[in-house]
Amino acid sequence: VQLVKSGGGLVQAGGSLRLSCAASGRAFSAYNMAWFRQAPGKEREFVAFNGWTGDSTDYSEAVKGRFTISRDNAKNTVYLQMNGLRPEDTAVYYCAAASVGRTGTYYSSYLYNFWGQGTQVTVSS
Repeated sequence: VQLVKSGGGLVQAGGSLRLSCAASGRAFSAYNMAWFRQAPGKEREFVAFNGWTGDSTDYSEAVKGRFTISRDNAKNTVYLQMNGLRPEDTAVYYCAAASVGRTGTYYSSYLYNFWGQGTQVTVSS
């Protein structure tokens, strides 16, 4: 599957952005989806997870209550709505797909076998 992202950019603290990640190839509903991010000088970290049924979601403590992950299987797209952005949210954001049946923890990048290109999100103070 190929993952193509859109969204991102520069926003002031307290603002909002929405990232989209469109998948092509094998049926989108056969994948668990997630968003990760990587800030300069830091390791890639888990942000949000959405299970293949769309009923299961989870978030890192850093974004819980501010970010929302969702998916539209009819459009083969997963979204990350980011509200209340903070300067510490500045990072390159990646969407990732894990084929259903792969084993591992959903917050570990090792579970995901497909990655989109990163998109920069910059939050100014």
